[in-house]
Amino acid sequence: MTADLTARARAGDQEAFRELVDPYRHELQVHCYRILGSAQDAEDALQETLLAAWRGLGGFEERASVRTWLYRVATSRCLNTLRASSRRVTMDGPQSWPDPPEPTRLGDVPWLEPYPDLLLDQLTSTEPGPEARYEATEAISLAFITALQLLPPRQRAVVVLCDVLGFSRAEAAGILQATTDSVASALKRGRATLSRQAAGAPDRESPPVPGSPAERELVRQLTAAYASGNVNGIISLLTEDVWLTMPPAPFEYQGRDVAGRALSLLFGRGLRYRLVATRANGQPAFGIYVNDPRSGVLHANGLMVLTLAGDRISALTRFDNSNLARFGLPRTLDA
Repeated sequence: MTADLTARARAGDQEAFRELVDPYRHELQVHCYRILGSAQDAEDALQETLLAAWRGLGGFEERASVRTWLYRVATSRCLNTLRASSRRVTMDGPQSWPDPPEPTRLGDVPWLEPYPDLLLDQLTSTEPGPEARYEATEAISLAFITALQLLPPRQRAVVVLCDVLGFSRAEAAGILQATTDSVASALKRGRATLSRQAAGAPDRESPPVPGSPAERELVRQLTAAYASGNVNGIISLLTEDVWLTMPPAPFEYQGRDVAGRALSLLFGRGLRYRLVATRANGQPAFGIYVNDPRSGVLHANGLMVLTLAGDRISALTRFDNSNLARFGLPRTLDA
């Protein structure tokens, strides 16, 4: 069947090409997202991959599977994207804050964007190869995606290919058009960097199972606290060393005290919020809407992703309104 589709596609049959590549479309997009850290960049890279694959189908020698060949094209597109741009964005502070707290540190990944679980649910082949070192849930979490972005591009690609997808070093070398020795070296350095980052992070309880009663109860409490403007109620749900981050703003805040001061500013002037539940990166997420008492309309105020540890929130990552459409969330709601 694959050989027939390949032959027809080479002859110019676009429908045959679509049937050939469609089974891998979603996993290729997730692959691009892991390397690039941006959902929009991943969408662009996927389209470039499909176009390049269509144009380059004549060069597909069928010595590897169609899937492996497509990963070669996609990885090349991603590395080209990283080479073509510094991928830095404007690093301005939250303009709505009259006097923001002093940040704990400046973040290094301002281009980070969340990835909708709705797209993850469309994956048809998610079983990694036998050499994978990361569970699927960990390998899509915001913390892991952020850690990957701190690796040089080639190391990043090698770690994703070998430790996330489970390709062998020889297969990764073929995808990257590199030697097995160079892949092994990049993998060793990438693993070492990720290990150092993990060593500097505190040991945490595992998050509750997605959709479990424990997760639903935490979401319920947070939603109620936001609706009533109960800042103390929100703070009580946080771990002592919670992180509050707001890409693309570089400012990052750690600890319940400083997070509480930041949240107090967000709830200033009697503002009230409604949270609309969704999911991102395998984690609970919300569209945030702020009430406008003059118009009776709720205006979008960003998208927030929770990182959970046991029955507490260990990180609040707040993104701007540009991410809402990807989650099917509107810019306004009726009050």
